[in-house]
Amino acid sequence: MTITFSLDGKEITVEDNATLLDAARENGADVPTICYHDATTANGLCRMCVVEVEGQRVLQPACIVKAGAGMQVQTRSEKVIRSRKTILEMLDSTMDLSEAEEVQTMMKDYSADVNRFPDAKRRESPVIDDNPMFIRDYSKCLLCWRCVQVCADDAQYTFAINFDGRGFETQIGTFFDKPIPETSCVLCGQCAAVCPTGALKPKREFLLEQGMTPQEISVLNTGRKKRKNV
Repeated sequence: MTITFSLDGKEITVEDNATLLDAARENGADVPTICYHDATTANGLCRMCVVEVEGQRVLQPACIVKAGAGMQVQTRSEKVIRSRKTILEMLDSTMDLSEAEEVQTMMKDYSADVNRFPDAKRRESPVIDDNPMFIRDYSKCLLCWRCVQVCADDAQYTFAINFDGRGFETQIGTFFDKPIPETSCVLCGQCAAVCPTGALKPKREFLLEQGMTPQEISVLNTGRKKRKNV
């Protein structure tokens, strides 16, 4: 079964279970996303994918709202563009997005003002190096929830990490703030693979960025294996 509705002034037809994001992408409309990932369940957290639906009081997250027959949808109205730009400016004012390449591209596309909120409180966190697979740098985390989802029932079913804290102090963490090796983590690396900002990064990549050579990393890993087997 299919439905027909208007997307940016053009009548389109899609499957009746398609989301507005599905419909937009199938028809060439550029709708940006941050929290959305093909490997995880859409949750509408970041609100970068919002669109304007005629008759709706607020903008709608395209990743979770289903397309409906007769809808009038605008993906780049003035209201939509202003909302996306503000979200990017708020994110940039509170965390380190230097390694979030896709977000940096969005910042340029929407002419986001990196100095709009100069007095905003920055998210700060030391780099946590407690396992051989990846490092954690929560100063770069924008709480997209991708890592939590793949660690839970979207993929791995290990539930090693989750949200911790409240309000601005919310961050991704382990239960009781335990080191990764003391959790149910199986070091699969899927959390780092879906992270869009470098908050979770493969250990080898991190060490190379710190100036270590591949040979030095190999020696380091060999030493760790020997200590583990003692």
